[in-house]
Amino acid sequence: MTILKKKYYDLNPILSKGCKYSIIFGERSNGKTYSTLKYGIEQYVKHGEQIGLVRRWRDDFIGKRGEAMFNALVDSGEIARITGGEWTGVFYRSSRWYLCRYNDDNERETDETPFCYGFAITSGEHDKSTSYPKITTVIFDEFIARSYIPDEFVLFMNILSTIIRDRENVRVFMLGNTINKYCPYFSEMGLKDIKNMKQGEIAIYRYGDSGLSVAVEYCKPNKKGKESDVYFAFNNPSLQMITNGEWELDIYPHNTEKIRPKDILFTYFIIWNGDILQCEVVERDSKMFTFVHRKTGLIKDEDHDIIFSADYDPRPNWRRKILKPTTKLDKKLAYFFQADKVFYQDNEVGDIVRNYLEWCIA
Repeated sequence: MTILKKKYYDLNPILSKGCKYSIIFGERSNGKTYSTLKYGIEQYVKHGEQIGLVRRWRDDFIGKRGEAMFNALVDSGEIARITGGEWTGVFYRSSRWYLCRYNDDNERETDETPFCYGFAITSGEHDKSTSYPKITTVIFDEFIARSYIPDEFVLFMNILSTIIRDRENVRVFMLGNTINKYCPYFSEMGLKDIKNMKQGEIAIYRYGDSGLSVAVEYCKPNKKGKESDVYFAFNNPSLQMITNGEWELDIYPHNTEKIRPKDILFTYFIIWNGDILQCEVVERDSKMFTFVHRKTGLIKDEDHDIIFSADYDPRPNWRRKILKPTTKLDKKLAYFFQADKVFYQDNEVGDIVRNYLEWCIA
């Protein structure tokens, strides 16, 4: 068998941190998934420990997608290498993966025990009554997305609870591409500095005296100036995620006119994932629109200014979801977003608002 040589992401630096959670994000197709699945299979071969593979939707790993999940490890010869030639392939059936081989008559021989189980966040309720005592490696692939399931973080925690039960020997890997800097998992897990991380950096988060620790790595591109980059050389900032692992940003409408104080009819604020945005309803030359920019400093009058935030606050001037208005004023403010009459300071501000609006309609 020919072994294909290719440089993949190196899992060892983040493994050396010894954390319960390892969060790894960076450019697409740099080997994050390959290296983590390889680690899980090694644990199975050495210790009989299994993998729990988590995806958002069940369709992410059934049928042809499930059959192809370990193809890279089969094609590279890693399965044969890890098992000392005992097994050469992987067989998929009913959200389970088994090591397999083919005899001289091209008949498949399959390991009796699955080395990996699949879990879908949307189907977590169906797994609660089942026990998985041999799963010690949990891999949540593509956890960073452009949109999310309502209460997704809690649903993911429920899956982990089903798998872990009362053990403490489970290691959780969360893998993602740099497609959304404002992923809700970051705020839910208290990962406050991810937006400021540099490529190649590993940050460690600890949570009081609980013993919980989370390692976060913004991995470097495996290779600068890849041959395939020529296919993505369009003048589009979103493609920087593919070519060099930078955060993907959509292109949003910018305001090109100078706004005078007398043009501003009303000001309100959106607080999202620690960012404070100032929103100004502007009327000028018979045109009306909303301009959104970063708020420099704190909100001066939190008891009277209209503030939209995911936080629950009993004050009458605080609201939560701008796209679900409950007053005449709220309906007027929501209109600008519904009619695409909103302009942004820059693309990053646009992305913050997009994530907030996604949450509003969830």
